[in-house]
Amino acid sequence: MANAHAADGSHDQDIYFVPHSSKWPLFASVALFTTMVGFASWLNEASWGRTVFFIGIAGLLAILFKWFGDVIRESLAGYYNKHVDVSFRMGMVWFIFSEVFFFAAFFGALFYARQFALPWLNGEGHGAVTHGLLWPGFAGGWPSNGPADIGGSYQTVPAWGLPLLNTLILLASGVTVTIAHHALKAGKRGALLLFLGLTVLLGCVFLYFQATEYIHAYTELNLTLGSGIYGSTFFMLTGFHGAHVTLGTIMLLVMWLRCAKGHFTKDNHFAFEAVAWYWHFVDVVWLGLFLFVYVL
Repeated sequence: MANAHAADGSHDQDIYFVPHSSKWPLFASVALFTTMVGFASWLNEASWGRTVFFIGIAGLLAILFKWFGDVIRESLAGYYNKHVDVSFRMGMVWFIFSEVFFFAAFFGALFYARQFALPWLNGEGHGAVTHGLLWPGFAGGWPSNGPADIGGSYQTVPAWGLPLLNTLILLASGVTVTIAHHALKAGKRGALLLFLGLTVLLGCVFLYFQATEYIHAYTELNLTLGSGIYGSTFFMLTGFHGAHVTLGTIMLLVMWLRCAKGHFTKDNHFAFEAVAWYWHFVDVVWLGLFLFVYVL
């Protein structure tokens, strides 16, 4: 750790804390690369893909545990003054901004496939050449598994079943985390732990129902990643969102443990705020998913 102490042993509020070089970013990069290689190989039915994927996940979780442990210890030691707090807030804002465009790219792919690619293949507009040369006689609307009927016939997931229930669950979790935040600022420890715990529970219930939906889609609806453009965009959007909910639930659980240990005060709790921002972002993305993937 860098030395952020003044001559009298107190932390100088004019010193910007800069830690010594850390090994964790390098290790995290290796773990992420291992995870992606394993996942891609798993999708391509390589026998070793699943094993490599879970090795990468386990390594990444261990690295994050150690890395965030260092950050928590630095915070409790008082190294983070107002200057560092501003940097943290700017960093979180830019991170969420990048996540907005991450999902915007996937929503853009969905929009392009529905509004441009399929109509062109059907011969609309100036797509007569494409319609005649690439797939003569193709006629299909959304949802589509493509001109080659990839994956065979399938059924879509009804919007007013589990997706609607999961929407209500996430909206409720947004309310509970907000109540928990107000309880933290008011110094109400019991209400804080109760409503933050409820938020963690709602996140877990959401993930349980999403896993149930996936099993139902694969086993009974024949809706898989191989079900053409609809199957790939459906699982790409909902799967990445589920990954974000998983990460958010883990972070909320860590915040609950830190609150239980008394790490935060009503004036110093940006870690909690950052996780709350992230969770509200996840809620908003799901509303878009529910509308454009399930309803329309």
